Amino acid sequence: MRQQVIQAFVRQAMSYIDSAPDKETQVSLIKTLQTVTEGKIFVEIERARLTRKLAAMKESEGNIAEAADILQEVAVETFGAMAKTEKIAYILEQVRLCLAKKDYIRAQILARKVSPRAFQKQQGDTKGEIGIEGTAIEAPDEGIPTLPELKLRYYELMITYYQHYHNYLEICRCYKAIYESEGVQADAAVWVPVLKKICWYAVLAPTYSTEEGSSSDVTTLVSTTAAYKQLADLPQHKQLLTTFTNPEIVRWGLFEAQYLPEIQAETDIFAGEYGAKRLEDLKLRVTEHNVLVVTKYYTRITTARLAELLDLTPDQVGMICDCAAVVHALGQCRWPV
Repeated sequence: MRQQVIQAFVRQAMSYIDSAPDKETQVSLIKTLQTVTEGKIFVEIERARLTRKLAAMKESEGNIAEAADILQEVAVETFGAMAKTEKIAYILEQVRLCLAKKDYIRAQILARKVSPRAFQKQQGDTKGEIGIEGTAIEAPDEGIPTLPELKLRYYELMITYYQHYHNYLEICRCYKAIYESEGVQADAAVWVPVLKKICWYAVLAPTYSTEEGSSSDVTTLVSTTAAYKQLADLPQHKQLLTTFTNPEIVRWGLFEAQYLPEIQAETDIFAGEYGAKRLEDLKLRVTEHNVLVVTKYYTRITTARLAELLDLTPDQVGMICDCAAVVHALGQCRWPV
């Protein structure tokens, strides 16, 4: 009975926060309620919501680092009575703030608390159901997104994380997950830009094995993307995938001229902070493709002939052969002579 009274008192007091006369009073009330709820499991959800509100206020003031630190104090994954949607939303907010303050290591640790399988509706998702700890699940707080919405938010955050490390393979997988999400393919305004990005990141991903994935992972990614029926509505991007799967030499000058309008249109990929690097990586992928094609037809080749086939100068050939990818590809061929 005493626990119910405290819980009712805290919830009633929380309803007064937004009507407080000024921000200072709001913060004071929140901190007072945090003191009341500290160490009490039966009001842990209320305490988590108070902390989230305080973090939001700090972020609105421009104190992103402080907001991130405040929100990380709460480990909602251990809350048995909190709705799954609210747990996921809370963790994703923690991830977002960590990414905002450039703390990518902490963001990765937090993101691992959310499994992609969590976006499937299961027991313990709605109010009144019994959670795994035998506690009744409470209704999520007002404004909490649905599971499909949270799924999109999760992959958008993971894209931001992987962009920092230039992990094109994982970025492509994230976009594929978004493309295959509920309702996305029903709206051309949504699926068209997503499918275009899938194609670009699929060809940006190295075709050789790395710590992020094997060469077979990339091959599978390209082949499954090429199998999408809606790709028929994007002939340029379908041709882009074909260019990198056909065993033919690709001239960078012709390639750039053909796809320049598409490259310029993809400002999210080839503009901004990472744009220049991605354009260089795209050029490197073309060179890697050409080297792989060369190894299919040559067992022995001179530097001059290789430079001619790659449309590079001998000095440029020497420079690109310092690249691990090209060394890997040329390992199948006796070079140079």
